[in-house]
Amino acid sequence: MLSNPLIATVLVLSLIALGEWLSIISRARIPMLLTAMVGFLVLTWTGIFPKDILEISQFAALGAILIGPAIVHMGTMIPFSLVKSQYKAVIIALGGVIVSGILILLIVPLIFDYPTAVAGVGPVSGGIIALLVTSEKLTELGLTSIVIIPALVVAFQGVVGMPLAMHFMKKYAGVIQGQIDDGSFVSMAGESMETEEAKVVQKKKSPLRTSAVLKLFFVFAGAAIGVALGTVTPIHYTLWCLLIGIIGLKLGVFESSELERANSFTITMIGIIFVVIGSMAGVTPGQVIENLPAIITILAIGSIGISIGGYLTAKLVKWHPYKGMPVALTALFGFPGDYILCEEVSRSCARDEKEEKVIFNELLAPMVIGGFTTVTVASVIIAGILIKTL
Repeated sequence: MLSNPLIATVLVLSLIALGEWLSIISRARIPMLLTAMVGFLVLTWTGIFPKDILEISQFAALGAILIGPAIVHMGTMIPFSLVKSQYKAVIIALGGVIVSGILILLIVPLIFDYPTAVAGVGPVSGGIIALLVTSEKLTELGLTSIVIIPALVVAFQGVVGMPLAMHFMKKYAGVIQGQIDDGSFVSMAGESMETEEAKVVQKKKSPLRTSAVLKLFFVFAGAAIGVALGTVTPIHYTLWCLLIGIIGLKLGVFESSELERANSFTITMIGIIFVVIGSMAGVTPGQVIENLPAIITILAIGSIGISIGGYLTAKLVKWHPYKGMPVALTALFGFPGDYILCEEVSRSCARDEKEEKVIFNELLAPMVIGGFTTVTVASVIIAGILIKTL
């Protein structure tokens, strides 16, 4: 029965639905993605779910295809004029990973050894690409005993990072609400958001812009161009997709929040969450137990370092620490966790729909840009440099 793709898909989807329900009733204190990932591990370890349930469902394969379009969509949510103001998010994100890396390289070799420290630095600063860079080099050098460390760091860093980032994000949402109440709140987007909305109204007059099929075509075509550029340039395809979304919005190729207007964003995010859950599929209890001390040490030092770096650089660029520290912490989860947390925090903290949109818009741009800075760029560069020192 479990060999049926639909049944397998429903079983995994039930974890996501449970996570969403817990997130709603706990007012986002329990992140949906955290519930889904931990639940998947427990159920596969106990044999309740077959280990290849994601391959059986085939939905993760669809999710892998949808990553590019989802990132293009995210670009359409960030007005071009807003990007110019996000250099502070880049500084904060870099500050977090740099301080984290320094602390790990100073402390971890004193407890374990230098290769263990290097195995954790790149992945704790980002995600899958840094993991691949690190793992390939460790295997090449014959350090197979610690290859599992970067994999487990990537697998569990979201468990640490998401609740921590959510805590600071909810604190900052309270700051925004206080500013709204006393009349001192000034939108980060300013007039640019109104300009983009005005453009959307104008585009609605065109019959071609009302077709969901055409909307999907434009988004997928943009993602395909991004993937193609990623294969012929040293720049990762996700950055190209984000840039295509931002420029496409500016030029009028896309509307704001294009996939939502095509009624396709929810299914897109679910597909991507399947991919994220799949990153945990190869983890066994024995691997976790054997390498647990090193993993806990790296994650603890890394999380503290990222938080300290985010706090210091937020002060440096004159951002509220509750706004800057989650941006730095995106290194621990990246996309789609950054987007999901913005949704959960704005939904749980807002007192009405208008306020929910305000909080979401204030959180989204710095979190997304911070996530791409750490996960897609900085972590790969750090991993590539440090792995050569072994």
